[in-house]
Amino acid sequence: MSANTISTARKFKPLVFILLLCPALWMIYQAVFAQQLLGADPAKSLVDQSGLWAIKSILFALAMTPLRILTKQSFFIIFRRMTGLFAFFYAITHFLIYSILLLGLDLSQLGTELTRRPYIIVGFIALLLYVPLAITSTNGWQRQLKRNWIRLHKLVYVIGILAVIHMTWLKKLGLTTTWPYALALVILLGIRIVNTLNNRRMAQLKKH
Repeated sequence: MSANTISTARKFKPLVFILLLCPALWMIYQAVFAQQLLGADPAKSLVDQSGLWAIKSILFALAMTPLRILTKQSFFIIFRRMTGLFAFFYAITHFLIYSILLLGLDLSQLGTELTRRPYIIVGFIALLLYVPLAITSTNGWQRQLKRNWIRLHKLVYVIGILAVIHMTWLKKLGLTTTWPYALALVILLGIRIVNTLNNRRMAQLKKH
């Protein structure tokens, strides 16, 4: 990656950061200053909003590498870590709002939910899988894990799939309302798979 590309990308990082933070600021504004905007059930509204932004952020993070592949510009990779951490932030926020505002931090009820409701089980698994990715997101961990870091962080695709399943089961309408997110995920996965197969084919051709 050229120094010019890195310099240009860094100029946009504050803007991307602010854009990714805006949904959280909007939720805080609604909760503190304009609860009427949250409707009849403010807690559920905040749970829904945070969950929606968790999935959107995950898809945004997953889009960075496909964008690099399609445009052949490494510019987008600069934002991959930040977008991924924001996705984790919104996922944690979603879980905390659900646990505190909807369940009143009742651990026994939370335990029941985590063992009886499939969509909550799937969502919680996705959150747990995200924890090691967030912890190892630093350059130090990347250097320490080397190739294993790449293998570990491929879990983000599993997390994306689980997040879409969680949302689909929660809505109880199948893909009727969540199909745009499922389609986006399939496209992003498809680009990565096709690129990997092409790279393998090119490597085989070079050997011969």
